[in-house]
Amino acid sequence: MEPAVLDAATLEKLISAAVAAPSMLHAQPWRYRLNPDTVTLEVRAAPERGPRQADPMGRALCVSAGAAVCNLRVAVAHFGWEPVVRLLPHRSQPDLLATVRLTVSPRGGAAPPPGGLYEMIWRRSGSRYPFPGLRMPPRELGAFAEAARGDGATLYPAGPEETARLLRLTAEAERRTAEDHRRGAVDGRARGSGPYSADGRPPTAVIESRPTIAVLTTAHDRRADWLRAGQALEHVLLLATAHGVRASLLHQALEWPDLRWALSDGRRAPGHVQMLIRLAPGVSGPAAERPTPAGFHRPRAR
Repeated sequence: MEPAVLDAATLEKLISAAVAAPSMLHAQPWRYRLNPDTVTLEVRAAPERGPRQADPMGRALCVSAGAAVCNLRVAVAHFGWEPVVRLLPHRSQPDLLATVRLTVSPRGGAAPPPGGLYEMIWRRSGSRYPFPGLRMPPRELGAFAEAARGDGATLYPAGPEETARLLRLTAEAERRTAEDHRRGAVDGRARGSGPYSADGRPPTAVIESRPTIAVLTTAHDRRADWLRAGQALEHVLLLATAHGVRASLLHQALEWPDLRWALSDGRRAPGHVQMLIRLAPGVSGPAAERPTPAGFHRPRAR
């Protein structure tokens, strides 16, 4: 495969797509660097930007970076190239989480992703408020599961009993976070923009009585698995937007080690839980917040 020829304007669009990925508290814990010789974009960790106390192992950071890699893949394909992704390519550079090389396919360039996913990057919505009480069609859940599987993760809908258990764990996480907040803890979970709704109520207080919750898991729980989970998560969110399905993330219990272990109870969930996704069909909503990229400097094209 030959390397692509990349101009500065297109490079800026690729970076803009990458930084539109979701991250904990909109921290954007990443940096990007272009290797002009190989036309490869490097995604590097910037842990100083993330909430370290809420994410001491860097799991959420890697999930966020994986979501950014997914957006890069979609954008690169949208502009007619083939993205070649490598996760954790150099052990000697632990901050280098992934590389995305832009290549010209022997077929003459990669086709745009099905469903126009590039446009979905900018339209992806999110809400902590109740959705109408509509159940997700099995066919769409199957499409989301297939997308996650292609990225190395598993996605399955929780049954009624498991949904109740997951919501109880989420509520317990919110109680602990609220207690930290009242104590004035200096923590990424207690900065006022964490797992709280706009009026100060935690999400489980405003969730409909019978939500559809999809559980995203990986077979193992290493950094490469977290990066795969992030790619799968963003792929599912973009597909949901394309299908007219609204989604929101229930991440609260994942921030507490004992509650995360309970989420991944082997008797109920295969593998390690990486995210809970609340879904509802046929609901339009405002686009998710797109904060200004933190510390972003326009890369120099050579």
